[in-house]
Amino acid sequence: MKACNLTPWFLTILVVLSCPAPSRAADPAKPAGSEVKHVDAQEAQKLIAKKKVVVLDIRTPAEYKAVRIAGATNIDFLAPDFEERLTRLDTNKTYLVHCASGGRSTKSLPVLSKHQFQFLYHLDGGIKAWEKAGLPVEKAP
Repeated sequence: MKACNLTPWFLTILVVLSCPAPSRAADPAKPAGSEVKHVDAQEAQKLIAKKKVVVLDIRTPAEYKAVRIAGATNIDFLAPDFEERLTRLDTNKTYLVHCASGGRSTKSLPVLSKHQFQFLYHLDGGIKAWEKAGLPVEKAP
């Protein structure tokens, strides 16, 4: 009687079952758990006009004071208490996140996702794109 050699099949099945599933958070612009939509300045302005978003300006306080979108909430991404300050916000609201040109706000998306923010819009190009589009800003007196 001949013995059946199942070792190669067994090892193949074992390897397949032990491989982790692909990560949904591989793209930092689309963190797992959050819905992120990228918008240009014109689309962002329409969302603000329809009162569909809370504007979250993550630039420094000095940048915010100099020029800002009316009604924006400022929480400095570079501040040591950035994450702690996020915990004071309602994670069920929809936020439009921006910085000066898009770098810091893109980096903030995984952090916002970690804190369970569900609905996010990202203003591509930041406030510089907003100003370039000729949209209104508030300036320090």
